[in-house]
Amino acid sequence: MGTVYVSQDDSFIGKTDERLTVKAEKKQILDVPLIKIDGLVILGRATISPAAVIELLERKIPMSFMTGTGRFLGRLEPELTKNIFVRRSQWDAAGETPKAIHMVQAFVRGKLKNYRASLMRHLRDYPDNDLQKWIDDLERAIDSLATIKAIASLRGVEGHGSAVYWQAFPKLIRADGFSFTTRNRRPPIDPVNAMLSFGYSLLRHDVQGALNIVGFDPYLGYLHTERYGRPSLALDLMEEFRPLIVDAIVLSAINRKAIAPKDFTSEPLSKAISLSNEARKVFLTLYEQKKQSKFKHPVMGRQCTYQEAFELQARLLAKYLMDETDKYPPLVMK
Repeated sequence: MGTVYVSQDDSFIGKTDERLTVKAEKKQILDVPLIKIDGLVILGRATISPAAVIELLERKIPMSFMTGTGRFLGRLEPELTKNIFVRRSQWDAAGETPKAIHMVQAFVRGKLKNYRASLMRHLRDYPDNDLQKWIDDLERAIDSLATIKAIASLRGVEGHGSAVYWQAFPKLIRADGFSFTTRNRRPPIDPVNAMLSFGYSLLRHDVQGALNIVGFDPYLGYLHTERYGRPSLALDLMEEFRPLIVDAIVLSAINRKAIAPKDFTSEPLSKAISLSNEARKVFLTLYEQKKQSKFKHPVMGRQCTYQEAFELQARLLAKYLMDETDKYPPLVMK
Protein backbone atom coordinates (compact mmCIF):
# COMPACT_ATOMS: atom_id res chain seq x y z
CA MET A 1 0.00 0.00 0.00
CA GLY A 2 1.20 3.50 -0.77
CA THR A 3 0.28 7.00 -1.89
CA VAL A 4 0.16 7.92 -5.56
CA TYR A 5 1.56 11.38 -6.33
CA VAL A 6 0.61 12.95 -9.66
CA SER A 7 2.89 15.91 -10.37
CA GLN A 8 2.75 16.10 -14.17
CA ASP A 9 0.72 19.14 -15.26
CA ASP A 10 -2.26 18.52 -17.58
CA SER A 11 -2.28 14.80 -16.86
CA PHE A 12 -5.46 12.73 -16.93
CA ILE A 13 -6.29 10.32 -14.11
CA GLY A 14 -8.68 7.54 -15.00
CA LYS A 15 -9.81 4.07 -14.06
CA THR A 16 -9.51 0.94 -16.15
CA ASP A 17 -11.01 -2.17 -14.60
CA GLU A 18 -9.39 -2.46 -11.17
CA ARG A 19 -6.49 -0.13 -11.95
CA LEU A 20 -5.76 3.60 -11.69
CA THR A 21 -4.13 5.04 -14.78
CA VAL A 22 -2.41 8.37 -15.42
CA LYS A 23 -1.81 9.73 -18.93
CA ALA A 24 0.09 12.83 -20.05
CA GLU A 25 1.19 14.08 -23.45
CA LYS A 26 -0.64 11.14 -25.09
CA LYS A 27 1.43 8.62 -23.10
CA GLN A 28 0.53 6.42 -20.17
CA ILE A 29 2.83 7.34 -17.28
CA LEU A 30 1.28 5.25 -14.51
CA ASP A 31 -0.81 2.08 -14.26
CA VAL A 32 -1.24 0.74 -10.73
CA PRO A 33 -3.75 -1.67 -9.14
CA LEU A 34 -6.26 0.20 -6.96
CA ILE A 35 -5.76 -2.37 -4.21
CA LYS A 36 -2.21 -1.05 -3.76
CA ILE A 37 -3.29 2.58 -3.22
CA ASP A 38 -4.16 4.18 0.11
CA GLY A 39 -4.00 7.84 -0.94
CA LEU A 40 -3.86 10.12 -3.98
CA VAL A 41 -2.09 13.49 -4.01
CA ILE A 42 -2.46 15.72 -7.07
CA LEU A 43 0.21 18.44 -7.37
CA GLY A 44 -0.59 21.11 -9.95
CA ARG A 45 -3.09 20.81 -12.81
CA ALA A 46 -4.67 17.44 -13.52
CA THR A 47 -8.04 16.10 -14.57
CA ILE A 48 -9.62 13.12 -12.87
CA SER A 49 -12.50 11.15 -14.35
CA PRO A 50 -15.80 10.79 -12.46
CA ALA A 51 -15.38 7.00 -12.56
CA ALA A 52 -12.00 7.27 -10.84
CA VAL A 53 -13.39 9.66 -8.17
CA ILE A 54 -16.30 7.33 -7.39
CA GLU A 55 -14.04 4.28 -7.23
CA LEU A 56 -11.56 6.00 -4.89
CA LEU A 57 -14.33 7.22 -2.56
CA GLU A 58 -15.97 3.79 -2.46
CA ARG A 59 -12.60 2.31 -1.53
CA LYS A 60 -12.25 5.03 1.17
CA ILE A 61 -9.11 6.41 -0.45
CA PRO A 62 -8.68 10.17 0.27
CA MET A 63 -7.55 12.64 -2.40
CA SER A 64 -5.61 15.82 -1.67
CA PHE A 65 -5.08 18.70 -4.08
CA MET A 66 -2.00 20.93 -3.86
CA THR A 67 -0.32 23.53 -6.02
CA GLY A 68 2.85 22.54 -7.80
CA THR A 69 4.83 24.12 -4.95
CA GLY A 70 3.03 22.01 -2.34
CA ARG A 71 0.55 24.57 -1.00
CA PHE A 72 -2.47 22.68 0.26
CA LEU A 73 -5.68 23.52 -1.66
CA GLY A 74 -8.27 21.01 -0.56
CA ARG A 75 -9.23 17.47 0.05
CA LEU A 76 -11.88 14.98 -1.03
CA GLU A 77 -12.64 12.55 1.76
CA PRO A 78 -14.77 9.44 1.99
CA GLU A 79 -17.66 9.71 4.44
CA LEU A 80 -16.67 10.08 8.10
CA THR A 81 -16.67 6.83 10.01
CA LYS A 82 -19.84 6.04 11.92
CA ASN A 83 -18.00 6.00 15.26
CA ILE A 84 -19.79 8.99 16.78
CA PHE A 85 -18.41 8.07 20.21
CA VAL A 86 -14.89 9.13 19.23
CA ARG A 87 -16.11 12.51 18.04
CA ARG A 88 -18.29 13.00 21.16
CA SER A 89 -15.27 12.30 23.38
CA GLN A 90 -13.19 14.68 21.29
CA TRP A 91 -15.74 17.50 21.73
CA ASP A 92 -16.23 16.75 25.45
CA ALA A 93 -12.50 17.37 26.00
CA ALA A 94 -12.49 20.73 24.20
CA GLY A 95 -11.44 23.86 26.07
CA GLU A 96 -9.25 24.18 29.17
CA THR A 97 -10.10 20.68 30.42
CA PRO A 98 -7.70 18.26 32.17
CA LYS A 99 -7.73 16.03 29.10
CA ALA A 100 -6.97 18.89 26.74
CA ILE A 101 -4.09 20.02 28.97
CA HIS A 102 -2.72 16.46 29.07
CA MET A 103 -2.86 16.12 25.28
CA VAL A 104 -1.22 19.50 24.67
CA GLN A 105 1.56 18.53 27.09
CA ALA A 106 1.99 15.27 25.15
CA PHE A 107 2.01 16.88 21.69
CA VAL A 108 4.61 19.44 22.78
CA ARG A 109 6.69 16.88 24.69
CA GLY A 110 6.75 14.56 21.66
CA LYS A 111 7.83 17.34 19.32
CA LEU A 112 10.54 18.73 21.61
CA LYS A 113 11.91 15.29 22.50
CA ASN A 114 12.23 14.41 18.83
CA TYR A 115 13.89 17.79 18.21
CA ARG A 116 16.36 17.03 20.99
CA ALA A 117 16.99 13.49 19.68
CA SER A 118 17.70 14.87 16.21
CA LEU A 119 20.33 17.26 17.60
CA MET A 120 21.86 14.51 19.78
CA ARG A 121 22.15 12.11 16.84
CA HIS A 122 23.89 14.76 14.82
CA LEU A 123 26.24 15.52 17.72
CA ARG A 124 27.17 11.84 18.01
CA ASP A 125 27.99 11.73 14.28
CA TYR A 126 29.84 15.07 14.31
CA PRO A 127 31.30 15.67 17.80
CA ASP A 128 33.04 18.81 16.58
CA ASN A 129 29.66 20.42 15.91
CA ASP A 130 28.84 22.05 19.25
CA LEU A 131 25.08 21.67 19.72
CA GLN A 132 25.09 21.14 23.49
CA LYS A 133 23.69 24.53 24.52
CA TRP A 134 20.60 24.02 22.34
CA ILE A 135 20.17 20.44 23.57
CA ASP A 136 20.31 21.69 27.18
CA ASP A 137 17.79 24.44 26.40
CA LEU A 138 15.38 21.90 24.89
CA GLU A 139 15.89 19.67 27.94
CA ARG A 140 14.86 22.49 30.27
CA ALA A 141 11.78 23.21 28.13
CA ILE A 142 10.78 19.53 28.22
CA ASP A 143 11.26 19.35 32.02
CA SER A 144 9.01 22.36 32.52
CA LEU A 145 6.03 20.83 30.74
CA ALA A 146 4.79 18.63 33.58
CA THR A 147 4.34 21.59 35.92
CA ILE A 148 2.48 23.84 33.48
CA LYS A 149 -1.29 23.47 33.54
CA ALA A 150 -2.42 26.31 31.25
CA ILE A 151 -2.68 25.66 27.52
CA ALA A 152 -1.57 29.19 26.58
CA SER A 153 1.60 28.70 28.64
CA LEU A 154 2.22 25.29 27.03
CA ARG A 155 1.94 26.98 23.63
CA GLY A 156 4.62 29.38 24.84
CA VAL A 157 6.94 26.48 25.70
CA GLU A 158 6.29 24.96 22.27
CA GLY A 159 7.15 28.27 20.62
CA HIS A 160 10.34 28.65 22.63
CA GLY A 161 11.42 25.06 21.94
CA SER A 162 10.81 25.46 18.22
CA ALA A 163 12.82 28.69 18.16
CA VAL A 164 15.72 26.90 19.88
CA TYR A 165 15.62 24.05 17.36
CA TRP A 166 15.56 26.34 14.33
CA GLN A 167 18.50 28.28 15.76
CA ALA A 168 20.49 25.02 15.81
CA PHE A 169 19.18 23.75 12.46
CA PRO A 170 21.77 25.53 10.26
CA LYS A 171 24.52 23.52 11.96
CA LEU A 172 22.88 20.28 10.74
CA ILE A 173 23.39 21.31 7.11
CA ARG A 174 26.74 20.06 5.86
CA ALA A 175 26.52 20.57 2.10
CA ASP A 176 27.78 23.62 0.23
CA GLY A 177 25.28 25.92 -1.42
CA PHE A 178 22.48 25.64 1.14
CA SER A 179 21.83 28.03 4.01
CA PHE A 180 19.11 28.51 6.60
CA THR A 181 18.56 31.52 8.84
CA THR A 182 14.97 31.21 10.02
CA ARG A 183 11.78 29.36 9.25
CA ASN A 184 9.75 31.21 6.61
CA ARG A 185 6.68 30.20 4.60
CA ARG A 186 3.71 31.51 2.62
CA PRO A 187 5.74 31.64 0.50
CA PRO A 188 9.06 30.00 1.40
CA ILE A 189 11.87 32.19 0.13
CA ASP A 190 14.85 29.82 0.24
CA PRO A 191 15.40 26.18 -0.85
CA VAL A 192 15.50 24.69 2.65
CA ASN A 193 12.21 26.29 3.66
CA ALA A 194 10.70 25.30 0.31
CA MET A 195 11.45 21.64 1.04
CA LEU A 196 10.22 21.88 4.65
CA SER A 197 6.91 23.46 3.60
CA PHE A 198 6.42 20.94 0.81
CA GLY A 199 7.09 18.04 3.18
CA TYR A 200 4.73 19.37 5.86
CA SER A 201 1.93 19.60 3.28
CA LEU A 202 2.46 15.94 2.39
CA LEU A 203 2.54 15.02 6.08
CA ARG A 204 -0.72 16.85 6.68
CA HIS A 205 -2.38 14.78 3.95
CA ASP A 206 -1.33 11.55 5.66
CA VAL A 207 -2.10 12.54 9.26
CA GLN A 208 -5.51 13.99 8.38
CA GLY A 209 -6.32 10.77 6.53
CA ALA A 210 -5.42 8.70 9.61
CA LEU A 211 -7.63 10.87 11.86
CA ASN A 212 -10.51 10.45 9.45
CA ILE A 213 -10.10 6.67 9.44
CA VAL A 214 -10.30 6.55 13.25
CA GLY A 215 -13.36 8.80 13.29
CA PHE A 216 -12.08 12.17 14.54
CA ASP A 217 -13.19 15.61 13.43
CA PRO A 218 -9.80 16.92 12.21
CA TYR A 219 -10.89 20.56 12.64
CA LEU A 220 -11.17 20.45 16.45
CA GLY A 221 -7.72 20.55 18.03
CA TYR A 222 -6.21 21.34 21.41
CA LEU A 223 -2.72 22.76 20.85
CA HIS A 224 -3.82 24.63 17.72
CA THR A 225 -6.74 26.99 18.24
CA GLU A 226 -9.92 26.78 16.24
CA ARG A 227 -9.76 28.73 12.99
CA TYR A 228 -12.11 28.55 10.02
CA GLY A 229 -10.89 25.86 7.63
CA ARG A 230 -7.87 24.85 9.70
CA PRO A 231 -7.55 21.14 10.54
CA SER A 232 -6.27 21.85 14.06
CA LEU A 233 -6.21 18.24 15.29
CA ALA A 234 -4.22 17.15 12.23
CA LEU A 235 -1.72 19.93 12.97
CA ASP A 236 -1.60 18.81 16.64
CA LEU A 237 -0.81 15.19 15.76
CA MET A 238 1.69 16.26 13.10
CA GLU A 239 3.94 17.87 15.69
CA GLU A 240 5.63 14.68 16.88
CA PHE A 241 6.13 13.51 13.26
CA ARG A 242 7.67 16.71 11.81
CA PRO A 243 11.29 16.10 12.93
CA LEU A 244 11.01 12.33 12.49
CA ILE A 245 9.92 12.44 8.87
CA VAL A 246 10.07 15.77 7.06
CA ASP A 247 13.08 17.40 8.74
CA ALA A 248 15.00 14.11 8.45
CA ILE A 249 14.23 13.86 4.71
CA VAL A 250 15.25 17.47 4.05
CA LEU A 251 18.58 17.05 5.85
CA SER A 252 19.23 13.72 4.14
CA ALA A 253 18.42 15.16 0.70
CA ILE A 254 20.81 18.06 1.28
CA ASN A 255 23.68 16.31 3.03
CA ARG A 256 23.67 13.30 0.69
CA LYS A 257 23.40 15.65 -2.30
CA ALA A 258 20.22 14.02 -3.65
CA ILE A 259 18.94 17.55 -4.24
CA ALA A 260 21.26 20.43 -5.17
CA PRO A 261 20.85 24.25 -5.07
CA LYS A 262 20.34 24.26 -8.85
CA ASP A 263 17.16 22.18 -8.40
CA PHE A 264 15.02 25.17 -7.43
CA THR A 265 13.19 27.90 -9.29
CA SER A 266 12.20 31.38 -8.14
CA GLU A 267 8.92 33.15 -8.84
CA PRO A 268 9.84 36.71 -10.01
CA LEU A 269 7.13 38.69 -8.19
CA SER A 270 6.62 36.87 -4.88
CA LYS A 271 10.22 35.58 -4.67
CA ALA A 272 8.74 32.20 -3.76
CA ILE A 273 11.18 29.33 -4.13
CA SER A 274 10.00 25.94 -5.30
CA LEU A 275 11.46 22.60 -6.33
CA SER A 276 11.96 21.90 -10.03
CA ASN A 277 9.84 19.12 -11.51
CA GLU A 278 12.69 16.60 -11.38
CA ALA A 279 13.71 17.53 -7.82
CA ARG A 280 10.10 17.27 -6.72
CA LYS A 281 10.00 13.68 -8.00
CA VAL A 282 13.17 12.94 -6.02
CA PHE A 283 11.64 14.45 -2.87
CA LEU A 284 8.40 12.49 -3.32
CA THR A 285 10.39 9.27 -3.67
CA LEU A 286 12.33 10.03 -0.47
CA TYR A 287 9.10 10.86 1.35
CA GLU A 288 7.43 7.62 0.29
CA GLN A 289 10.52 5.60 1.20
CA LYS A 290 10.59 7.19 4.66
CA LYS A 291 6.89 6.47 5.22
CA GLN A 292 7.39 2.82 4.33
CA SER A 293 10.54 2.41 6.47
CA LYS A 294 10.10 0.18 9.51
CA PHE A 295 10.90 0.72 13.17
CA LYS A 296 9.90 -0.79 16.50
CA HIS A 297 6.99 1.16 17.96
CA PRO A 298 8.01 2.01 21.55
CA VAL A 299 4.48 1.56 22.94
CA MET A 300 3.09 -1.24 20.76
CA GLY A 301 6.37 -3.17 20.94
CA ARG A 302 6.24 -4.36 17.34
CA GLN A 303 7.60 -3.42 13.95
CA CYS A 304 5.57 -0.91 11.97
CA THR A 305 6.02 1.67 9.24
CA TYR A 306 5.58 5.41 9.73
CA GLN A 307 2.53 5.12 7.46
CA GLU A 308 1.02 2.70 9.98
CA ALA A 309 2.19 4.86 12.89
CA PHE A 310 -0.04 7.77 11.78
CA GLU A 311 -3.11 5.61 12.40
CA LEU A 312 -1.63 3.93 15.50
CA GLN A 313 -1.09 7.30 17.17
CA ALA A 314 -4.61 8.40 16.19
CA ARG A 315 -6.02 5.23 17.77
CA LEU A 316 -3.98 5.78 20.95
CA LEU A 317 -5.41 9.29 21.08
CA ALA A 318 -8.95 7.91 20.73
CA LYS A 319 -8.33 5.39 23.51
CA TYR A 320 -7.23 8.16 25.88
CA LEU A 321 -10.20 10.37 25.06
CA MET A 322 -12.61 7.45 25.55
CA ASP A 323 -11.10 6.57 28.97
CA GLU A 324 -9.63 3.27 27.77
CA THR A 325 -6.11 4.40 28.78
CA ASP A 326 -4.90 6.94 31.34
CA LYS A 327 -2.52 8.86 29.05
CA TYR A 328 -1.66 9.62 25.45
CA PRO A 329 1.94 8.58 24.59
CA PRO A 330 3.42 10.64 21.72
CA LEU A 331 5.72 8.80 19.33
CA VAL A 332 9.23 9.56 20.54
CA MET A 333 12.28 8.07 18.85
CA LYS A 334 15.73 8.06 20.43
